[in-house]
Amino acid sequence: MYNFDKVIDRSGSDDLKHGALLPRWGRDDLLPLWVADMDFETPSFITDALKARLEHSLFGYTMEPEDYLPSIIDWVRDHHQWDVKREWIRFIPGIVKGIGLVVNVFTQPDEKVIIQPPVYHPFRLTPEGNGREVVFNPLKMREDGYYEMDFENLEKVCDKKCKILILCNPHNPGGITWSKETLQQLADFCYEHHLLVISDEIHADMALFGHKHIPFASVSDKARNISITFQAPSKTFNIAGIVSSYAIIPNEDIRNKFYRWLSANELDEPTLFAPIATIAAFRKGEEWRKAMLAYIEDNIRFVEDYCREHIPGIRPLRPQASFLVWLNCRDLHLSHDALLDLFIDKAHLALNDGEMFGPGGEGFMRLNVAAPKSVIKQALQQQEKAVSQL
Repeated sequence: MYNFDKVIDRSGSDDLKHGALLPRWGRDDLLPLWVADMDFETPSFITDALKARLEHSLFGYTMEPEDYLPSIIDWVRDHHQWDVKREWIRFIPGIVKGIGLVVNVFTQPDEKVIIQPPVYHPFRLTPEGNGREVVFNPLKMREDGYYEMDFENLEKVCDKKCKILILCNPHNPGGITWSKETLQQLADFCYEHHLLVISDEIHADMALFGHKHIPFASVSDKARNISITFQAPSKTFNIAGIVSSYAIIPNEDIRNKFYRWLSANELDEPTLFAPIATIAAFRKGEEWRKAMLAYIEDNIRFVEDYCREHIPGIRPLRPQASFLVWLNCRDLHLSHDALLDLFIDKAHLALNDGEMFGPGGEGFMRLNVAAPKSVIKQALQQQEKAVSQL
């Protein structure tokens, strides 16, 4: 019913994935499997909803549609067994922007933000860009290649100047769906140390291979009382260009402080198409979501099998959520520059290199497999040829 094998020509759409190749990599002949959007068409039920609104050709000031908040509430309850109240939710103009807003509202310039690398690079860049010191609490890699939180180190690095911890849940680039026990332990620590937790849950609806996403704020009273959760339909339904993020804040004091500030600056007012796309995704998207995730799982298995048979020096870590595969290239024994040369100038691929995600990312590359299988196969064949010439 849904054709995920269809190769979409994105030329002329000003898409970042292709448009940024020349400025970022110095060449535009690379197969782009880096930025975290999909090369699948945005599903028709969203496009149809947008078209219907476009037919009313007057785009003045608008209110939130009546079904906007109920669609979010129902989706979160049905998929994550978390009962969210209307007053807890507000539109935000993007999750990275939301992190910046929280940092500015809840910290002073001499205060610190804790992150858990290797992790999505704006977690570091955004606080630093706002003049805050970033403290590393690196994840520990287990023998099976997956990560766990290092609570002993967290105790060591957390001082009285630390005010915020940014949690990636599910984790990017490691693809981990954190367990309830881990999240509860983190909540206990952050509660005791008066840390506000920002939980970035943008990949919440993309759990794979039988794994389950658990919202941080749902694991305990402590978690609920110290957290701001960010979610969005953007990754799941491939609408990153339609900014459709929202915050969920159960704690009234945190909520009033942040939402008053958002409201004063009109940052909680969605653009015209954001609620329309969100409602369409959450009311009509479940069948498509399941089909898309099944296709992603097949692509991941394909990458695993191909690397095992043809490129054993590269070991993909199977993600428990999202379409991003963390490739362990350390067995190739290459320096950072040599690894980049291998992927970019030899294999002609554009991936995110592991070092951008911070300590622990050395020797890794992040591969986006949300593309037609023919594209993934072409990328692996190019990689195999490049590695064979080492």
